[in-house]
Amino acid sequence: MDVATLPFHDYLRPGIAAADLPDLHPLLSARDQLRAFSTLFHGGEEIVMVRLLVLRAIGERGQAPDWSPQELREHFAYLDQVKFDTVLGRLRDNGLLLWEAGSQRYRISPSGRQALSAIGLLLQFNQEGDELAYVTAQLAAGEAVGKVGADDLQHLLSRLNELREDFDQAVLSGSEHRIRRAADTLQSVWRWVEKGTEIITRIAADGELDTATHRVAQQIGRAQSAMLRQASVFQRALNQLDRHRVHLGASGLSSSDVNRYLRDCGPAALAALADDVLARTPIPAFVLGPIALDVAEYELVEREREAGEDASLPPAQAAPEDLQAASGEQEYEYAEQWLSQLAALDDVAALTDWVPQEGFAISAYRLSLLGLIGDPGAENRSGVSAQLAQLPLQWRVEAALEPIQRAGVALMSRGRLVPVGMADPLAVADDESSEGDADEAIPPRRAAKPAAAAAARTPRTSSAKSAGAPASRPRKQRTP
Repeated sequence: MDVATLPFHDYLRPGIAAADLPDLHPLLSARDQLRAFSTLFHGGEEIVMVRLLVLRAIGERGQAPDWSPQELREHFAYLDQVKFDTVLGRLRDNGLLLWEAGSQRYRISPSGRQALSAIGLLLQFNQEGDELAYVTAQLAAGEAVGKVGADDLQHLLSRLNELREDFDQAVLSGSEHRIRRAADTLQSVWRWVEKGTEIITRIAADGELDTATHRVAQQIGRAQSAMLRQASVFQRALNQLDRHRVHLGASGLSSSDVNRYLRDCGPAALAALADDVLARTPIPAFVLGPIALDVAEYELVEREREAGEDASLPPAQAAPEDLQAASGEQEYEYAEQWLSQLAALDDVAALTDWVPQEGFAISAYRLSLLGLIGDPGAENRSGVSAQLAQLPLQWRVEAALEPIQRAGVALMSRGRLVPVGMADPLAVADDESSEGDADEAIPPRRAAKPAAAAAARTPRTSSAKSAGAPASRPRKQRTP
């Protein structure tokens, strides 16, 4: 089967083929070598260790690489025979061991030898901080044989950038412990940074190197230069901390010594030091009084009130049988009646004689319709409201109240309806009296406004007080 047509459809989105992924092609082309690692590292940790043990022991005998079955049984006599045969059969079936039928002996296959070599190099750098050494060793091996891998360069660049980021964070933290630990890490990788610098110098000088790889090599060189300057940065940070170090009297101890001592103590020792030193119960001095009062009020009052409230839904009720909405004629019946009465006015009329009718709701409705008289926005409307706005009337209201005691109205603001063009005798009398009072009360240098301007102001509000009926308009009487 072609490597590009391997069954990857379960892992790829619909419409995407494995051959369309450039990053997958190197893995598919090295499928036989990768199968060796799949054979070794499949299963639990114990069986993986046993497979590596057997394969490494077979590969370590360089002077006689072929093994007979009897030699294998004698060499691995400490293993269970059944388990050993299972491991040997898996290595043979997956191509890590070859069986020579002519000589009746086992030997390691080329793919198994490659896997052993990679694992052997990895085991040489198994200490903390050896990851940079491992990547540098791989890069040096590639440079020695003339095969510099772009992946190895990217791994080295990534690790250098990670170390530089860790070092910068340690300096910014201002912690002496973190700075010293970062300085120790730099000291442990110093030798490999220097070796990497030499290798990168030789790689960058290669004229046959492609542009992308040469660019990565230059980035590695700059990262290594910044790494070499990091030692002076650590020293300056430590000197800065030394100037701010607190010394404990004449004991010769400093805060750094105390910090180092506490870090070396275990949890039990720290707990013993805290005995009879820390309060077992916190003192609530940090609690704000208003916040504590709010919490206490909720816990003692509001919570009990919420528990006593009935939040259940009301019982179900049958739908009303009469679902017909009121017709338009019924809606505007009272408005049209009031319009016809107002249109018939040809003389000054008191509001107390015309507004109260039938009940309080009808009376309040009739009074509210008077606010439409003279409305400038009536030209954009039609119907009863527009006709009310176009009536040749003016209505005026005073602050005084008059007793009514009929149609559900106890008191009502005094007012009158005046046809347009007709003089209002009450307004003229009020204007004359107001003008006389103003001449006596206001100095000449602050003259009052003309009385005619006061008479031209038309009040638009009125009030009525019910004698017992609720102050609400009936449902059928809507304001047009």
